[in-house]
Amino acid sequence: MSKQNTDTDVAFISALAELLNKNDLTELSVKREYGVGDSLDVRVVKQSNVVTVAAAPAPVAHHASAAVAAAPAVAAISEDPAQHPGAVTSPMVGTVYLAAEPGATPFATIGAQVVEGQTVLIIEAMKTMNHIPAPRAGTVKRILVEDGHPVEYGAPLMIIE
Repeated sequence: MSKQNTDTDVAFISALAELLNKNDLTELSVKREYGVGDSLDVRVVKQSNVVTVAAAPAPVAHHASAAVAAAPAVAAISEDPAQHPGAVTSPMVGTVYLAAEPGATPFATIGAQVVEGQTVLIIEAMKTMNHIPAPRAGTVKRILVEDGHPVEYGAPLMIIE
């Protein structure tokens, strides 16, 4: 790992954050290739006037982790909702729906009490509607997805405390 690559990665991430703000974007994802099996995946997301930076190194990327370590100097890194003990994560890739049909009452809303096993949302995958149950009883504190948007495996969907 060279100091030059780390410095250029930090400058690259900083430039992406600036581009995000200048163009009034909410999210930007880029993959920077260095060679065979060596790359840097960067995702910059703006939430409530806070710019967050998340960088994931490819399996053999050696200098990408240094950019992540230096990223706090570039922008504030927010708490990862997936690491929250009350996180409900997606068990599959698909499209998330907060209600049974368009215009219907949502399964769960912020502040609502849910019981273990209660359907809190649906994920459509391969034309199949999969009901996602609450893994525990509690209060819905945050809903991290938007109705009708795609989700990936392991993505945080909501926080139940």
